[in-house]
Amino acid sequence: MDLRRTIEELTGRSVARLSPLGGGCIADVRRVDFADGLAPAVVKHDDGSAASTLECEAFMLRYLARRSRLPAPEVLAAGRGVLLLSFVETSGGITTDAQRHAAELLADLHAISPEPPNERRFGFERDTVIGPLPQPNGWMDRWTDFFRERRLLPMAETARRRGGISGATLERLERLAARLGELINEPAHPSLIHGDVWSGNVLCREGRVAAFIDPAIAYAHPEQELAFTTLFGTFGRAFFDRYRELRPIPPGFDDGPRPRRDVYNLYPLLVHAALFGPSYGADVDSIVRRMGF
Repeated sequence: MDLRRTIEELTGRSVARLSPLGGGCIADVRRVDFADGLAPAVVKHDDGSAASTLECEAFMLRYLARRSRLPAPEVLAAGRGVLLLSFVETSGGITTDAQRHAAELLADLHAISPEPPNERRFGFERDTVIGPLPQPNGWMDRWTDFFRERRLLPMAETARRRGGISGATLERLERLAARLGELINEPAHPSLIHGDVWSGNVLCREGRVAAFIDPAIAYAHPEQELAFTTLFGTFGRAFFDRYRELRPIPPGFDDGPRPRRDVYNLYPLLVHAALFGPSYGADVDSIVRRMGF
């Protein structure tokens, strides 16, 4: 692919410079500076298997722009193995003020339910992705069933096939999944979630969240989102104190012998086991054993 020419044909603007950027789990990522001196952009591109993933990312970003007020990059162009996004200026990391702002933004997102006729159902109108991995989203009436059938078990199978977890761990996970109703609860309503909130996907500027990037959206239990924010230390007390001022979190989420947070974090750990190997599979096994399986 002649990337420069493709960008110019998609935008009608002359490219002055392409500069590598960090990230790129799915595809190559570069900053685009245009000859007209106007706002730069970010381009993700791939000639092969990631093209459909980039199309899905464009769809999810446009969906968030249509249905929510969550700050995210604007999709400028998509197609031919290219996703062109608005460039987000950043400064500073995830400060206490940024955590509080993130809590406000996610609480607002979690207030959004599916559109009719699926307003009481869990899932999404199409399958999506989390990172480069497929994420099935067929609608289901109960959250417990959805988390078992659309999240835990499919990703466990993927992780086992890729060598990220052992057969014994998979068997223990299947026993846990069969009794999932004892470990998590049904929410008041399905909530729109970003689905992949960790520090690398939260861009901040001057103590505020400038954008959430790389979504993996679905209508789910907001606790799935909240749990993931704790897995790699993305957010802490400042976030949760502010979130609880806006939306209740029932007891048992992060305390007791079987905290729901740990059950939900099995999913992102399985994603990481599938992508990065058995060191994350060991974390999965540890949680499942701690839960008594």
